[in-house]
Amino acid sequence: MTVESVRPAAPEAPESSIPPLAGGGIPGLGHGWKLVRDPLGFLAQLRDHGDVVRLKLGPKTVYAVTTPALTGALALSPDYEIGGPLWESLEGLLGKHGVATANGPLHRRQRRTIQPAFRADIIHEYASVMEEEARAFADRWASGKPVDCTSESFRVAVRIAARCLLRGQFMDERAERLSIALTTVFRGMYQRMVIPAGPLYRLPLPANRKFDRALADLHLLVDEIIAERRASGQKPDDLLTALLEAKGDDGEPITEQEVHDQVVAILTPGSETIASTIMWLLDVLTAHPEQAAKVSAEVESVAGDRPVAFGDVRKLTHTNNVVVEAMRLRPAVWILTRRAVTETELGGYRIPAGADIVYSPYAIQRDPRSYERHLDFDPDRWLPERSKDLPKYAMRPFSVGNRKCPSDHFSMAQLTLITATVAARWRFEQVAGSNDATRVGITLRPHDLVLRAEPR
Repeated sequence: MTVESVRPAAPEAPESSIPPLAGGGIPGLGHGWKLVRDPLGFLAQLRDHGDVVRLKLGPKTVYAVTTPALTGALALSPDYEIGGPLWESLEGLLGKHGVATANGPLHRRQRRTIQPAFRADIIHEYASVMEEEARAFADRWASGKPVDCTSESFRVAVRIAARCLLRGQFMDERAERLSIALTTVFRGMYQRMVIPAGPLYRLPLPANRKFDRALADLHLLVDEIIAERRASGQKPDDLLTALLEAKGDDGEPITEQEVHDQVVAILTPGSETIASTIMWLLDVLTAHPEQAAKVSAEVESVAGDRPVAFGDVRKLTHTNNVVVEAMRLRPAVWILTRRAVTETELGGYRIPAGADIVYSPYAIQRDPRSYERHLDFDPDRWLPERSKDLPKYAMRPFSVGNRKCPSDHFSMAQLTLITATVAARWRFEQVAGSNDATRVGITLRPHDLVLRAEPR
């Protein structure tokens, strides 16, 4: 899913034009309490108040945009950069020197370093790893036995990322550490984003100590990966080697901190978003057995009696549409923020320099103005004859412009392959105590999805 990088023309508006203020704020917290209590519902209803709406997060004024066209304008215009409460909260995890949080020349140099690892003509080199891990993921299910989908989804996502991009023998114990730590860290970061009460988060409270321990373990894990590679003396043709040999603008090797931040930025957010999407795909296959059966039939028509392979992915059109529709209704990345680098206009309103802007892919992708039967799970809406009439930026799960996710093709390939592999072998049902309600943190995922599988 890509678009040409064309900057939409900003509409002219009176200099004094100010967006409407959303109702329901309370002194001190503003709208932060609504973003804690019901963030998805609150962001979705903002479209009823206008294309651009003002929010209060503590003492700060934040501008929310609610239309596909304006999200495209944010992504493609040089008047906005990565910034705002989301990215400030993520800097504690990702650092200030990684590709996810950097801006300007630093970001451009970093993209040049990592982009070769995700070129479409390179991804086929990861085929054997993706196939092995997808089959191992399916093999870990046993007939009639419950499976914790959170830990298993993280395991397959982390192992694919590590084996393809870092070429490490990533042991299950490390994957489990990452899974546990990310659960705590991303939940705490969301709270820090919507309720900016900085001094309170430094108090030695149990929740703060748990968050700090989890964050420390994540960084320790990354240091272990880098140290082991240096000690080995090996230089496989992978992303970690590229980082260890990368040069800065001065021709000198990049700093240890930048190497560290880059590995964190590549390993942790990617694993978190892919794992969350795998959980939603398992939930979809369970809730819509007719779609799971169509995926299984498609795999059989393409692969016959052999296991589905990486080379089959382009032929699995319905399976791909199932993945896209799951990402539309349950996007892992459901909220994004930008910062205005200069005074500008957006949707006919004046946006002051330094202002934070927020938008929700979750709300955009469920907008009834863009989608017929917007809450239905309908993979066929992505058939060419139907999808051609959608608004241009109504579905951009990997963003656009210079902030477009460099691993979009890599991610879609593994998601389609995993979905096809498990659906061809298993039927799923939830077990007693499973909870597939949406858990809101920095990403969206099922709260506690536990499934039982039976052979197909």
